[in-house]
Amino acid sequence: MSTMAATSVRSGGMTKDERFVILASSLGTVFEWYDFYLYGSLAGIIGTQFFTIAGADGKPMFDQATRDIFALLAFAAGFLVRPFGAIVFGRVGDIVGRKYTFLVTILIMGLSTFIVGLLPGAAQIGIAAPIILIGLRLLQGLALGGEYGGAATYVAEHAPQGKRGYYTSFIQTTATLGLFLSLLVILFTRSATGEAAFAGAPGSYWGGWRIPFLVSVLLLGISVWIRLRLNESPVFQRMKDEGKGSKAPLTEAFGTWSNAKIVILALLGLTMGQAVIWYTGQFYALFFLQSILKVDGYTANLLIAWSLLLGTGFFLVFGALSDRIGRKPIILAGCLIGALTLFPIFKMISTNANPALEKAYESVKVQVVADPAGCGDLFNPVGTRVFTAPCDTARAFLAQSSVKYATVPGPAGAVKIVVNDKEVPYTDAKTSNPAITAAVQAAGYPKPGDAGIVKMSNPFDIFRPQVSALIGLLFILVIYVTMVYGPIAAMLVELFPTRIRYTSMSLPYHIGNGWFGGLLPATAFAITASTGDIYSGLWYPVVFAAITAVVGFLFVPETKDVDITKT
Repeated sequence: MSTMAATSVRSGGMTKDERFVILASSLGTVFEWYDFYLYGSLAGIIGTQFFTIAGADGKPMFDQATRDIFALLAFAAGFLVRPFGAIVFGRVGDIVGRKYTFLVTILIMGLSTFIVGLLPGAAQIGIAAPIILIGLRLLQGLALGGEYGGAATYVAEHAPQGKRGYYTSFIQTTATLGLFLSLLVILFTRSATGEAAFAGAPGSYWGGWRIPFLVSVLLLGISVWIRLRLNESPVFQRMKDEGKGSKAPLTEAFGTWSNAKIVILALLGLTMGQAVIWYTGQFYALFFLQSILKVDGYTANLLIAWSLLLGTGFFLVFGALSDRIGRKPIILAGCLIGALTLFPIFKMISTNANPALEKAYESVKVQVVADPAGCGDLFNPVGTRVFTAPCDTARAFLAQSSVKYATVPGPAGAVKIVVNDKEVPYTDAKTSNPAITAAVQAAGYPKPGDAGIVKMSNPFDIFRPQVSALIGLLFILVIYVTMVYGPIAAMLVELFPTRIRYTSMSLPYHIGNGWFGGLLPATAFAITASTGDIYSGLWYPVVFAAITAVVGFLFVPETKDVDITKT
């Protein structure tokens, strides 16, 4: 394919070469979210397969809840190393080139996903299984740290002046394609194999859950074939031909205050708020439906899928709009509106998804009466703390059951649970307490599978008022996501000069999305568990989105008319 100039203002539609560039660059994002959703959806099975490690007595060392936590921690490890990948591959991309760097990153990402499908479990190779799994997640996180910056930079440097927001928004859009692709593959495989065969027999190597990971090799093959046909970015190639490339991009990007200041502002005034709004609208919303409102996984995934299907086109709408009115007002408006409305939207989601829970939440009074000296802090975002004090186990059990409670000071001695002023016998059980469960259900909290909890019978069961209302509310959250995420790639590219662009833009993006965003679900739920309020976790995105709105408004410049060909 021919090299395209990226500097001239041009009317008319997208050329064939430009469509090819966008397709090739976006496939990495498809891969990213395909794996993300695979791992997130199958975390329970992965926990069982890779973290069921036998102790000296031959029995599992960890219960199922702990195994699930370890699986999610392995998942989080990929987020934590993303900024380091941004530094490593950003440097390579600014020295060697955009094309070859993100060819390497997609190879590492794809092979890591594929190998998970082949990796023997703990029953076959013992503790080596989780160690290798975590190693693969770290490799994938490192590669992902270089993937997005390369794709965004490559597309932006091919785009004509005045259309960068629109062109780069396609990269954001294909994240949804990855989610849908993973959902389809999982649903098809579950249906074809049956639930028991999909999970795999205890201690066996094979299970249908491996198929979605193995299928990823097809996506990898297509991605590599397409990327091998690409030319280097014309902006980068011209800079190299003129001998103006950076020999020390890390030093220039972060060792010089004039540029390091922009990196910090890009994080605090753009990507931090963008990330928390994005992860709240897509991933915390899913977690909230399943873990807090007790909606079954099939229905929760379909509700999210429909909201994404309806909202995905708005990535392009806001990307194109940012070419007209600017990136900054759209991104910051999304952060500010989100900060102001997340609480009422999630309360309406509760009212529609599980009306009995919402009613009980407002009317049933549950108290944990205990000596304050025996009550610790329940904040446990990484899930590794083990609670043993009766006050702590009681509150943790209530939080896990989505029961709103208040901790009331009492005398030293036994812990008392009071439901609507009636004392309930409490036994120090971490995972089940029939007396408390019966008492709160008698007071109004719904039983598992309550008829009032939203349930979809098939993917097109969307016209009942309860279902359509929920899709509408989730659609609003997706609109916020498209506002903050649609224009972000173009703006980050435009903030930095060509010679250090890949390095500079990748770091704030991946700190924002890998740390502030990626750790949001676990942290928000930990806040909820520690306070006894199912909505308190929303303070996490609200506070960070509000900070970004203020910092961005005061200090971040508009960039839509910047000449990105400058070195």
